[in-house]
Amino acid sequence: MRSFCLVSIVFLSQLVPVLADANSDSGLVLHLVCTSGDKNSPQGKSSQLFSERVLENSNGRISVNVFYQNELGGQQELFDQLLKGNVHFMLEWPMTSYDQRMAVNFVPYLVLDWEDAIQAYSSDGWLQRLLSRIFAENGLKYLGPYPEGFGGIATKGRYATNTEDAKGLKVRSQTIFPLPQTMNVMGFEAVPIDWSEVYTSIQTGVVDGDSSNVIYWYYEYFGDQLDYFVHSKHTFAASVLLMNNDTWMSLKKADQRAIEEAAEFVIAKQFRDAKTEDEKWIRIAQEDGMEYIVPTQEETAAWIEQVRGQVWPLVEQAYGEDVMREIRKNASVPEL
Repeated sequence: MRSFCLVSIVFLSQLVPVLADANSDSGLVLHLVCTSGDKNSPQGKSSQLFSERVLENSNGRISVNVFYQNELGGQQELFDQLLKGNVHFMLEWPMTSYDQRMAVNFVPYLVLDWEDAIQAYSSDGWLQRLLSRIFAENGLKYLGPYPEGFGGIATKGRYATNTEDAKGLKVRSQTIFPLPQTMNVMGFEAVPIDWSEVYTSIQTGVVDGDSSNVIYWYYEYFGDQLDYFVHSKHTFAASVLLMNNDTWMSLKKADQRAIEEAAEFVIAKQFRDAKTEDEKWIRIAQEDGMEYIVPTQEETAAWIEQVRGQVWPLVEQAYGEDVMREIRKNASVPEL
């Protein structure tokens, strides 16, 4: 708590000159938080690339300081600071304490393959348009998605590829609706836990594993704890690159364009690299002893039917008929 309070004071003192000088020719110093990945993670490297690109595009006028993996606090508290303008960018999964619709891209079994995901997130894609509108309504500038790949369920001791076998397996879930609900419907016992507490929770047996992330996170951060990775593909894991909208609106058009171009560059690169990166870590994890399991087509179809039948009605209640209409109209069609 002490470090968080100090950070808030520092940022509040910096915020006024940042906004006041936004339309002058003096330099700007903005702050980006990447709360999950360390400096050497894909997210960390992309955050640094974004910073370098903004500096280059603005001819040295805009500096973006990058803070990695809980250096300044947890996901939720820094999301709060983003909304207040005390930090200016965030590369992270969206938090939903203000508006559950911010996690619409984590509706389970929304897209089922890379081709559908790329189309949905393209500049004129249906999911891209929907997310832009929702974030704008919450005071945030949506700069685009940061795709990681299709998530799964990693566990120790035993694994499950169907609802019956999943009984009794406790898996950590992000605190984001509808991810805990999805895990429960798939047969697991969901335990919502903040990212910073996952390792200890697995180590001490509070949970038997983690869910909804790509294999990179499981191998790199919990590889000494987890035995199995079931590639359920129930989510397409994608962080979002967000900017405080008041800060965005305070900038000159040229500076806005410098930031947009940097975001477009990083996001386009990540879409090119993500599938290859995911496949690389699947291979590395297997070579180091983690068992990689792909559910059968029948098992996947059963999970899709159960989740869409039970979780999607909850999504409609939470997000409203208009959002759910877009989802039903555009979501991937399962292979029979």
